[in-house]
Amino acid sequence: MANAVSLKNVQKNFEEVQAVQNLSLDIPSGEIFGLLGPNGAGKTTTIRMLLHILMPDSGVIEILGDSGSRGTTDQVGYLPEERGLFKKMRVIDTIKFFAELKGLSAKTAGPLAEKWLERVDLQEWRNRRVEELSKGMQQKVQFISTILHQPKLVILDEPFTGLDPVNTGLIKDIMLELVHNGSTIIFSTHLMDQAEKLCDSLCLIHHGQNMLQGKLTDIKARFGKNRCRLRYDGEARFLQDRSLVSRYDDYGQYVEIQPCNGVKPQALLAKAMEQVTVSGFEVTEPSLNEIFITVVKGS
Repeated sequence: MANAVSLKNVQKNFEEVQAVQNLSLDIPSGEIFGLLGPNGAGKTTTIRMLLHILMPDSGVIEILGDSGSRGTTDQVGYLPEERGLFKKMRVIDTIKFFAELKGLSAKTAGPLAEKWLERVDLQEWRNRRVEELSKGMQQKVQFISTILHQPKLVILDEPFTGLDPVNTGLIKDIMLELVHNGSTIIFSTHLMDQAEKLCDSLCLIHHGQNMLQGKLTDIKARFGKNRCRLRYDGEARFLQDRSLVSRYDDYGQYVEIQPCNGVKPQALLAKAMEQVTVSGFEVTEPSLNEIFITVVKGS
């Protein structure tokens, strides 16, 4: 499958600050791709270069098969982290305005706007001014404005900001529908739990550099060797044995254990059964948040 976006050796500096350093990555078509990293990692700068808001100092960026031009602008939808709505404009007019900026006719934009307002339960607010809406409602208006023109590439920067769990679930469902219908989504966030639920592939950026990239399943397999979860009753002295246990986290109901290199889960279980009453034991995979912390601390 062709890549929707490719970056090769992209560099961007602001005076003496290296915001993006020799960044190379490929974003497959038809996936939700996580552009992840802590605040200040270079995610937003990278997105702005994809949108031609900023130009790279060096390197090559290719979007939907096009490099070096703005010819793909109408095929891209962008939801920025900061809201960009006109506070005094009516909701319905706002959505139609952004749709027409992306090349839709007024005749086409109107019915589509009505359809999406109903989909996100904002139909009753269609004639209200944007400033009258809650933060979550404004976020839904901006989300609709991002996807109304059916872009091939959708870039979402912290799309769940201000949303309650019900509306978060609604936006997730729409994201999955977009991908099913052929769009590619770049999901930029520092919230690893959301990325873990949605992303097919990801890139972790730190200090403007690509620290980790690949399929989520492959990354978890790489970091998840021999990690164990133990439920027990008794005094587990073996947890202090540094020849056996590299580290452990006690969550009260259970303990998560990272065995030392070369120590198999079976050996850990055997030692546990010598000292405590075991009620549960399983080999687990690390969360994306744990992988994130490991990579960032090790950089």
